[in-house]
Amino acid sequence: MVTGKSCSRWFAPLAALLMVVSLSGCFDKEGDQRKAFIDFLQNTVMRSGERLPTLTTDQKKQFGPFTSDYAILYGFSRQVNQAVDNGIKPVVDSVNAIRVPQDYVTQREALRQANGNLGVVGQQVQNAKAQADSARSNLNQAEELKKVYDQAYQKVVTQPANALQPLIPAAQTFTQQLVQVGDFIQQQGDKVGFAANGIQFPTSQQASQYNSLIAPLASQHQAFSQAWNTASNAMQ
Repeated sequence: MVTGKSCSRWFAPLAALLMVVSLSGCFDKEGDQRKAFIDFLQNTVMRSGERLPTLTTDQKKQFGPFTSDYAILYGFSRQVNQAVDNGIKPVVDSVNAIRVPQDYVTQREALRQANGNLGVVGQQVQNAKAQADSARSNLNQAEELKKVYDQAYQKVVTQPANALQPLIPAAQTFTQQLVQVGDFIQQQGDKVGFAANGIQFPTSQQASQYNSLIAPLASQHQAFSQAWNTASNAMQ
């Protein structure tokens, strides 16, 4: 009887001690994961270019539940990069390919298609931003993490989204005008002559129409280039 009482008295405190150790270990693990994620945000995300890295299996284990926090940043970055690759960069490529008047004609179909895609690009960016904002609003982060995460969110999400807003209409206006120039030259058929990187029309009326079409291009090109450079810098 004495032996049974002794066992009962010693096992209970031991069980409680094991529980405390287990809980303490759990809290320490979460703290380590948070610290590892903060370090990743500061030294990788904040220093990365436009392409955020995909997490490795080891990193996912290291960050634990904070992997989902990173998924918000990564998801937005991937969607916006895809939109830019498919919608904006084709405009840049076609514009860079225009060196002589004949190029207005050869590039007009590519520019026409790019112009049609720009509206979709704008909507894709808006949707991606709204999705990221909604997911971020549901996060419950410790203050030390929230401070660093907010900085990363500003760099990865807010700045690119804001910079892309003026770029879309600038690209739409510019590409539309370039297409009109190309269409006009094409409509003249064999009446148009090309020489010394210039263009010649048989009548002054045709030349006047052409000059009126190309007149806005310089200012439109400047507006587009400035907006593109701003957006590119925001995505670095």
